[in-house]
Amino acid sequence: MKMNKVDLSFQSCQSTYEEADVVIYSVPMDATTSFRPGTRLAGNAIRVDSFGVEWYSPYRKANLKHYQTCDIGDLDLPIGAVEDALQVIYATTKQILSDDKLPMMVGGEHLSSLPVIEAIYQKHPDVYIIHLDAHTDLRETFFGRKLSHATFMRHVHAFVGDGKIYQFGIRSGDQSEFEWADEGHVYQQKFDFEGLDQVVELLKDKPVYITIDLDVLDPSVCPGTGTPEPGGMQYKDLLWAFDQFEKLHHICGADIVELAPMLDPSGASTAVAAKTLREMVLILHKNLQQRLV
Repeated sequence: MKMNKVDLSFQSCQSTYEEADVVIYSVPMDATTSFRPGTRLAGNAIRVDSFGVEWYSPYRKANLKHYQTCDIGDLDLPIGAVEDALQVIYATTKQILSDDKLPMMVGGEHLSSLPVIEAIYQKHPDVYIIHLDAHTDLRETFFGRKLSHATFMRHVHAFVGDGKIYQFGIRSGDQSEFEWADEGHVYQQKFDFEGLDQVVELLKDKPVYITIDLDVLDPSVCPGTGTPEPGGMQYKDLLWAFDQFEKLHHICGADIVELAPMLDPSGASTAVAAKTLREMVLILHKNLQQRLV
């Protein structure tokens, strides 16, 4: 009897790697998660849920079927070896970039963004970072560790420098982190996305990397995350942010992190993540298309 093979890539994105302009890959890593673990399960949970998400986005007025997208699945990471895992993520991202494709990483904890941004920086040393998050992630150490989901943006600052990081939605962190940001190291918009449109106008001709921690959303919208913070954004706020991102001229990559699907038995958080991934993939494709015109 002939059996039909079920494709478990995101929304059946079946382009080959060679054909693809955007490459989706997921990082099953929550080695430094400090509160509620589970982000290592995010990538494949999103893939399964993506079968309930339409190819067409009425927000982007674009259809994922009309673009070449490859999903290479979960990276094979060494369990318990944080630095080795980060090196695998870095090497994968660097290969995608060297092949002139755009990386779309799905976390995993937020530390997994660090090697992606490092690889981006190697190709685009003038890169700017737009960071949507509930947390500052600017600690120097956390629980005695320099490498942590709570320190990753401080590491990013170490190589991109002052004036290159723009944070929005921030509403939690140590006092020292807020004070350090206020010294001029990082632009920080607390509590909401106000001013994002102005920052996009400022950066529209610059290379920009976008990193989205799903806990920027209010727990009523996305409870399935490791460190939920009340007082967050509604999903319509995030859609407005996506509208702003479409005005950028040179997005060089993006990520979505910190979904912990098992923490939300309703499945709503995974549905939020799947729709968010569709929107970001389309934004990357449209951005690349705009540059090639």
